[in-house]
Amino acid sequence: MDQKRFLQDFPMLQGKSMQGHPLVWLDNASTTFKPFSVLKAVESYYTTYTSNSHRGDYDLCYQMDAMVAEARKTVADFIHAKEEEVVFTSGCTSSLNLVAFGYGLTHIKSGDEILLTEAEHASNVLPWFKVSEMTGAKIRYIPLDKEGRLTVENLRKTITKNTKIVAIAHVSNVLGFLAPIKELAKIVHESGAVFVVDGAQSAPHMKIDVKDMDCDFFAFSGHKMCGPTGIGVLYGKYSLLLETEPFMTGGGMNAKFDICGDVNFLAPPLRFEAGTQNLEGILGLKAAINYLQEIGMDEITHHERELKQYAVSELLKTGMATVYNANSEAGIVTFNINGVFAQDAATFLNSRGIACRSGNHCAKILVNFLHEVATVRASFYFYTTKEDIDALVDAVRHGKEFLNAYL
Repeated sequence: MDQKRFLQDFPMLQGKSMQGHPLVWLDNASTTFKPFSVLKAVESYYTTYTSNSHRGDYDLCYQMDAMVAEARKTVADFIHAKEEEVVFTSGCTSSLNLVAFGYGLTHIKSGDEILLTEAEHASNVLPWFKVSEMTGAKIRYIPLDKEGRLTVENLRKTITKNTKIVAIAHVSNVLGFLAPIKELAKIVHESGAVFVVDGAQSAPHMKIDVKDMDCDFFAFSGHKMCGPTGIGVLYGKYSLLLETEPFMTGGGMNAKFDICGDVNFLAPPLRFEAGTQNLEGILGLKAAINYLQEIGMDEITHHERELKQYAVSELLKTGMATVYNANSEAGIVTFNINGVFAQDAATFLNSRGIACRSGNHCAKILVNFLHEVATVRASFYFYTTKEDIDALVDAVRHGKEFLNAYL
């Protein structure tokens, strides 16, 4: 990886922590830094292209319509989908809620089953809890293996004729295991169920081909892949999008409505994009995808996996850390400093300029599997360096000194 280039491209990499140390950013599973190209794309909306989309018969509006269409094509090519299967949302949470309430609520009844795992993020749990409450459907959990991995065998043992929805993360945000989506999809579809995939932790880090995976819905966020906050994507097979009710209604998503209450919605994806869209976010997402593809998704995956192996090895050498996901594929290391509560450990790391996540990482059910109330999570991206890992490891060696962090 060309780290000199990244130092030039990312303004956040040029700064220091509030304590004056060089900033070591190891919370990329939460959000990522933005390169100048993305910042310029966002700025360009406000300085050059400000207008609405699908709202005017003038040049600026036409230009914005064309730019949104170009961005949709960029996203579609990025995940190997058709343009009409790409819905712009406010983020992965919004995308998953659209599936739950737009599709799930209208296709699930009392006695049906929704399958999840204990490792799911709140965004892929709470909407289904609500759908279950509103319909009488039952939530069930596919068991994880002893490491915390979702296996084909465990799905096969759990799925039944009553299963209507299977909703799982492509990469779990705490343990970082990569689910075998293509193999799981085959089992789901043989049972007549619909397969929903949370791609928040996979789309930024690896090549995605939704057609090859054969998932029915796939959701991800822009801000986790160097794009702006407030922009996300829902992919859906077009036949299923036609069966999905709009989660929000308003201007721009209907063909007509009258005084009697008769409404005709536009065809997907526009029927799901009510109101003024996050146009600057859409332009920024397109720029982010272009930046990632210039680096190469395979190169990003390889770099992160090398860092993951190095970090696990070096942390274990200290004798001071317990690592909970040593064998997972993603650039996520979940650990605790022995004898130190996770939030105290994160505070100590922060005193050294190291930003890590601590807590249960919005996966509150997983505490039953881990038997830990909280953990520390270090997560990497293509601009993460071995020097960043070394800084983390050196801090862990001194982890029990956290009480003196601010003395």
